[in-house]
Amino acid sequence: MNSKPLVSAITIFLNAGEEFFKEAIESILVQTYEHWELLLVDDGSTDISTTIAKRYAEKYPEKVRYLEHENHENRGMSASRNLGIQNARGEYIALLDADDIWLPQKLEKQVAILGIQPEAAMVYSSTWMWFSWTGNPEDAQYDRGRTLGVQPDTLVKPPKLLTLFLEDKAETPGTCSVLMRRELVKDVGGFEESFRGMFEDQAFFAKVCLKAPVYVESGSWDRYRQHSDGSCYVAEAKGEYHPLKPNPANLTFLNWLQKYLSEQGVKDTKVWSAFQQALWPYQHPLLYQLSTHYKYKMKMLKKLVKSSALQILPAPIRHKVQAQWRGSKYCPPVGEVNFGNLRRVTPLSRQFGFDRGLPVDRYYVENFLACNSADIQGRALEIGDNSYTKQFGGDRVSKSDVLHVVEGNPDATIVGDLSDADQIPSDAFDCLVLTQTIHLIYDVKAALQTIYRILKPGGVALITFPGITQISHDEWKDYWYWSFTQLSAHRLFEEVFPKENIRIETYGNVLTANSFLQGLAACELRKEELEYRDPSYQVIISVRAVKPEIKP
Repeated sequence: MNSKPLVSAITIFLNAGEEFFKEAIESILVQTYEHWELLLVDDGSTDISTTIAKRYAEKYPEKVRYLEHENHENRGMSASRNLGIQNARGEYIALLDADDIWLPQKLEKQVAILGIQPEAAMVYSSTWMWFSWTGNPEDAQYDRGRTLGVQPDTLVKPPKLLTLFLEDKAETPGTCSVLMRRELVKDVGGFEESFRGMFEDQAFFAKVCLKAPVYVESGSWDRYRQHSDGSCYVAEAKGEYHPLKPNPANLTFLNWLQKYLSEQGVKDTKVWSAFQQALWPYQHPLLYQLSTHYKYKMKMLKKLVKSSALQILPAPIRHKVQAQWRGSKYCPPVGEVNFGNLRRVTPLSRQFGFDRGLPVDRYYVENFLACNSADIQGRALEIGDNSYTKQFGGDRVSKSDVLHVVEGNPDATIVGDLSDADQIPSDAFDCLVLTQTIHLIYDVKAALQTIYRILKPGGVALITFPGITQISHDEWKDYWYWSFTQLSAHRLFEEVFPKENIRIETYGNVLTANSFLQGLAACELRKEELEYRDPSYQVIISVRAVKPEIKP
């Protein structure tokens, strides 16, 4: 396989306007992965969008092409995506709608994943539902990632994902989050052109998840802009869609899916059971309305908060309700703290949150590695396995070694203990990825001396370890010696590395510390909650330490 396969990015548009459309295109132009083509597919626009698309095609003729239907017809989203797919030259297909954006590393990260996951026909991640694009601080509270429903960084065999989608235990991928092999798209017949708008993506992903294994990754490389001109909002305004009650568009999709499952000869009982569960609201609409009554009441309460009717409530209650809905700070008086589900002496999960999603500490670890991914290159060494080396190093890594403390690990290329490891060659590694391990080594100072010795001059150690934490109940529980603070990390590393070559950061706050101790997953918290840093609550400490080019 070509180490730099061509990616065909397809952006369909219909009267996309100017600001959002340009922002979407520019997010492709700044991708760190450069071997791509962009197909701008016009679905019959009558505004400035057509002119914008043609200008980009003229400005970047080697990279950007403009396509339209015959006679500039409007044929719907599925037909427009298929037109782009039919004209694509790439080995991989990616989709970006005209009002959304990709983060710069989107293609680089996902191309690397498909390169090391030959079974995977598609990769996707948790699309970020983007309300805060407005710049209004109040809108940020609604930002969230789509629910994956499976352990991230996992290859999922068919038809598990389709079952989870129908059971509403996972959300279908955002179209802007996927990267697909072109032969997969061809094998499933592309998008269903009978779906001009709503549910065109669900129909396509249903076919994909029945056909081939899909890799679900933990990153988030796209932003799905939420605004009043979006397709879901327009459909809701027209009465064609409502998130809390049965709607014609969903029933059309379910009728299509029933026919498709039958035509494909699907016998899996879990899929059919999930399908019947999804169809139930249409067979029993009255019971469904009763079951959704609570959701309706909560929505009405939200409207009440914004209305003058709230003024009739006593001041303490009114202030509490307003604070809760606005996301502002509210401090209840002594004796009125509501412990809710957390009034318990055992955690919700003893698996650090792995059974619920990506753990809070791993969220911080992976953000640290993503921010320093350029350091993961050349000859790299990782502890236990090389999953992070592959995920964040990609094709920058020329040789990947794995160190394990005992024999028997099939991934290990070196067996040894960092605190006593004369067999590891000196000045050998451009990068060391050492996550959540230092606390398991009793002689930490000896381990740091080894780390310094085995790095090449100019080599970088990327290290994380716990601060506030629970103790594991797995095979490492008898080796869990330490927890650290930012201060102790500085003292330890400055004994080995020059002070100016060390950068130490902490991650966490009172909410994430409590959530981590309870075993909640990162997806159960909002992005701004995860990223707020309070040095009094150090959940994770990270260290970037560089060995000097010239030994002192």
